[in-house]
Amino acid sequence: MRLVWGTVRAIRDEAPGIQHLEIDTDDGSRAIAIAYPQLAGECQAGERVLVNTTAVDLSLGTGGAHYVVARGDLGGVMLDRASGGHIMKLRYSPLQTDVVSVESPESPHHETMRSAESLSGMPVVCCGLHSQVPLVSAAIKQADPNLKVAYCMTDQAALALPLSGVMREARAAGLVDATISCGQSFGGDCESVNLHSGLLAARHVVGADVAVVAIGPGVVGTATPFGHGGVAQGEHINAAAALDGRPVACMRLSFADERPRHRGVSHHTITALARIALASARVPVPSLPQEYMDVVDSALESAGIWSVHMRVQAQAGRLPPPPMRGVSVTTMGRGFSDDPAFFAAAFAAGEIAAAMVADSQ
Repeated sequence: MRLVWGTVRAIRDEAPGIQHLEIDTDDGSRAIAIAYPQLAGECQAGERVLVNTTAVDLSLGTGGAHYVVARGDLGGVMLDRASGGHIMKLRYSPLQTDVVSVESPESPHHETMRSAESLSGMPVVCCGLHSQVPLVSAAIKQADPNLKVAYCMTDQAALALPLSGVMREARAAGLVDATISCGQSFGGDCESVNLHSGLLAARHVVGADVAVVAIGPGVVGTATPFGHGGVAQGEHINAAAALDGRPVACMRLSFADERPRHRGVSHHTITALARIALASARVPVPSLPQEYMDVVDSALESAGIWSVHMRVQAQAGRLPPPPMRGVSVTTMGRGFSDDPAFFAAAFAAGEIAAAMVADSQ
């Protein structure tokens, strides 16, 4: 870890729950820093701030930003913003923060959550990457604009939901109707202690027709079989099934990624479905050119996916993509025209989830 003091030159941008700052650090560099007012209060131009520079120093995929740990040189109480709740997130860390969790006695939804035990067959789309969420949601909304979509963000990647600009856009555009930050993640419309409660809140508090589950922005990878964030997808499938939901697995596909382990069906998807998921999920397969379909089918068959899961053929990939309502989505810097298979797989998951709702009505 590396912590450096600096001075805020300007506030470049801000949105609910997040500020983007330009700072001069005491080691002589000028940088962008992200501040979460919930954790350190609102920053002002000219203010001294302590920033964590570790990820940038290691050239990791943080978008080139430092993170504000504390504000200094002001004296007195730096932040006094009680949530009214007693559940702590980022527990036992210097930035632990209190929230009103949807399940807790302080919550207006406590009584609802006391009796919430089943999803009653609600489709739960389990994604491998955060960027798939608005794509899945767009396909759901195209099939039926009246379907309510809730996003449950788990805590295996970024913990601050306000970090996600694409989720702010998806909420504003009506692709996602509500957000729930689960476990140690924070900043959603609802807070929950874990994913199980988050899914139940999606159904019984938000009134969602479909829940979409994914990690936050960023995914850990080590080029080892289990040392990556993709294993969370299998755990999400298990949670959905345990609550009487109907899991739908959104595959991570790419024929543009130069890394062999992510070409065709990503090894993240294979591990999640073949080794982690103990419950059966529907696996939507998009309609791709035959040479791509051969690669996808071979990978899934050889991994034994169909001994546990159900293959569902989707029209996505053959039809025009659903309207994104102005929301711009990229994956590893690639857009739809650069990596159509990635987008088609996410659209396929949304297409099938919406069809499941229609079939049950």
